[in-house]
Amino acid sequence: MTAETVLSNARILLEDEIVAGSVLLRDGAIAAIDTGPSARGEDMEGDYLMPGLVELHTDHLEAHYAPRPGVRWDKTAAIQAHDAQVVTSGITTVFDCLRMGSDEDGGFALGEMRAMADALSNASGDDRLRAEHFIHLRCEVSTADVLDHFLEFEDDAQVRLVSLMDHAPGQRQFQTMEQYTLYYKTKRGLSDEAFALFVDRQRALSDRYAAPHRAAIAAACAARGIAVASHDDATLDHVEEAVGYGVRLSEFPTSIEAAKASHGKGMSVLMGAPNIVRGKSHSGNIAAKDLAAFGVLDVLSSDYVPLSLIHAPFVLAAEVEGVTLSRAIAMVTATPARTVGLDDRGRIAPGLRADLARVRHGGGDARAVPVVRSVWRQGKRVA
Repeated sequence: MTAETVLSNARILLEDEIVAGSVLLRDGAIAAIDTGPSARGEDMEGDYLMPGLVELHTDHLEAHYAPRPGVRWDKTAAIQAHDAQVVTSGITTVFDCLRMGSDEDGGFALGEMRAMADALSNASGDDRLRAEHFIHLRCEVSTADVLDHFLEFEDDAQVRLVSLMDHAPGQRQFQTMEQYTLYYKTKRGLSDEAFALFVDRQRALSDRYAAPHRAAIAAACAARGIAVASHDDATLDHVEEAVGYGVRLSEFPTSIEAAKASHGKGMSVLMGAPNIVRGKSHSGNIAAKDLAAFGVLDVLSSDYVPLSLIHAPFVLAAEVEGVTLSRAIAMVTATPARTVGLDDRGRIAPGLRADLARVRHGGGDARAVPVVRSVWRQGKRVA
């Protein structure tokens, strides 16, 4: 039996324009787009109708699973809570970050993230989830056991993205000791002596492991056709290294020079949506709006606040000259989907998946928090 739904009287966000009209959904896909008013179907009351958001980098599942130091929540319950929050933020495709590699600064025991991935697969199979979930492995290449963690996923088809990270002092995100001291010494409450020892250990680990682990993981991803992301690139040398590893996504570059070079090499440059909403980076690096103004911002990620992914495009369109709302929404829909090879979603066009979000936004205040009123995944209402 053919299943049809008509969503009428909407402001439809296409990739390059906004049109008033209706969208016909048939058997889980977008069948047609009609312009003009209509008395047929469900009245969107002039709200925006946009593609379901595509989230490539969120650490939020970890926050549900490990809500306090030493606390581990039931995995299925954590997954369902996370899934509910991302869907009601308009996200229909989410890449859940699982950390690979553990050290004294944190991480998870060997087997823990493998069990989480199995719980994700089971939750999907049991029809518990409203968004579609893939896995993004965040590989801390300077840890001794990162390859052991990574090898637990060597046959997992859920893995569609892998990022190569090194958070050691003097590397990438922490180019200056001032930033590193604030982030680690203050957060951990270390004495001067204890912090000095901690820094020495982290540098030694990076010197020993980062390069060989980075190369091994990149080679494994190339063999399996998994998209690779660089992380916190700061210099032109970092960008050239990323090019050599076939990187498609430059996550959170920490300098304008690196962002421009990555964009110029054909990588999608990703920054945090919270950075847009706050107007600055939480770790003291470059502001994402600056990259947007230079025309080198391609993708936004909610990172640690799911609702920021729908909030940030409205702020960006209002506050950065030359960035239209359609272009800003593409940063959370079409471009991230293309970057990881998901060509069946991210746009409102005939033949693509009917992954959609109905969003109301108070036009009088550019910084007003949008309201996600309804969400459809493959034509089925999920929120």
